[in-house]
Amino acid sequence: MQKKLLLSCCFAIAAITPALAQTNKKGATPPAQAAVASNKRPMKLRSSWGIYLSDTLPKSEVVKLLDSALIVRDEKNIKYAVISFAFTYERHEPYLNDTTGQVAVYKDYTGDNFKSASLTPLWSKGLKENLQTGDVLYFDEIIIRYTPDKLYKAPALQINVK
Repeated sequence: MQKKLLLSCCFAIAAITPALAQTNKKGATPPAQAAVASNKRPMKLRSSWGIYLSDTLPKSEVVKLLDSALIVRDEKNIKYAVISFAFTYERHEPYLNDTTGQVAVYKDYTGDNFKSASLTPLWSKGLKENLQTGDVLYFDEIIIRYTPDKLYKAPALQINVK
């Protein structure tokens, strides 16, 4: 029984080995390297909101920026069109903890996905009314059109309100 099992394993290994072996003829470019060479990789991208990268900003400055668009540039300062982004608003609300009797902070997260480079007027108006010191605005999943047929993900932004 063990002999048959051993022979079966050896036969299976012998049958599979040629299929797994890679042959690379001299002068031929492997498919993975050919794909990288033909598809130019994007330069280093940086995202900003107005003129600000991820930063801590005063509430008055953030309110001014609420109608501004996201901007994505590369190392050569070339702008790319923002196709969409995910936005999350982290709101901090103090409350009295019933158990300890101490004031604690409750974090509430709200967000939406946008198919443009800026917040909608409804979101902008709501944030202008509700924005408080300590809140955080997250711009994630920023998608840009790198070339007419290629989309890329740009770095995320985080704006802290002071």
